[in-house]
Amino acid sequence: MAFPEPYYVKTNGIDMAVYEEGPKDGVPVVLCHGFPELAYSWRHQLPALAKAGFRAIAPDQRGYGNTGGPKGQESVPLYDLKHLTDDLAGMLDALGLEKAIFAGHDWGGFVVWQMALRHPDRVAGVIGVNTPFMPRSPIDPIEGMRAVFGEDMYIVYFQKYGEADALLDKDVARSMRFWYRKTGMKLAEFDARPASEKNLAFLKGFAADESLWPGKVLLNEEELAYYTAAFRKSGFTGGINWYRNFSRNWKDSEGLVEKVNVPSLMISAADDIVLRPSMADGMEQFVPDLEKHVIPDCGHWTQAEQPEALNRLMVDWLKRRFA
Repeated sequence: MAFPEPYYVKTNGIDMAVYEEGPKDGVPVVLCHGFPELAYSWRHQLPALAKAGFRAIAPDQRGYGNTGGPKGQESVPLYDLKHLTDDLAGMLDALGLEKAIFAGHDWGGFVVWQMALRHPDRVAGVIGVNTPFMPRSPIDPIEGMRAVFGEDMYIVYFQKYGEADALLDKDVARSMRFWYRKTGMKLAEFDARPASEKNLAFLKGFAADESLWPGKVLLNEEELAYYTAAFRKSGFTGGINWYRNFSRNWKDSEGLVEKVNVPSLMISAADDIVLRPSMADGMEQFVPDLEKHVIPDCGHWTQAEQPEALNRLMVDWLKRRFA
């Protein structure tokens, strides 16, 4: 499918690649991707939002695609939530926009909820796709994940600088086929599996023969080629560096008032085994103006697995709240 060419804006020390569709005078909706995603991950949403009259703006974020980012182990702190949210505020400055609605999936979801806390004057509304608002943990989240899941859990494993990066960089096309899969597994089926199979040690599965990977490849050849070319250009280190800031973000957030004071929409996927719909329970305590939906028969990659359902929910809410 057609996808717009990027233009570039200077923000917070980087040149950010931005892709957009829709009228320049439309209400701006900024679409923030996760790992290992790109602005291209919103390829089904950009035209739907544009058709509805909104100005849909999707950046390749810090470390990804045509934006890229700082290199080397010493640059890891430059991928924390302060930098990621400052990047987006600077992007609005460069585009001459006072405010926008921010939508985020996966890691992009963490970023957009934090935008509402760290840059509340720039946020008109928030849409979380799979990723709910999560209040600050009472303990360092990496230590918590390590205690529950062990060293092989993918986020814990990502803390070792260079290891997962080299593994995924070795054969980028294979890596993309590994990540972008539709397993068809219901959450109840996953929960019924033995505990030894539920520690989210995804990269152990990566080492297995590809014929043994669960489910099937989600993307077509053209889509896989796009992702493969982008990650051959950028590598995986920038994206993984977001994970290497979990502890830093946790320390940095101490004392931050956890209240999202803008209209918000939470769209969960019924069968996302990592970002479960139940994780949105109780969000209203922190996000008072909240509407929630769950998309059935949908795993983690919501924008590609159920694009029409996601587009319908987003456009309906945006028209009701921001027309």
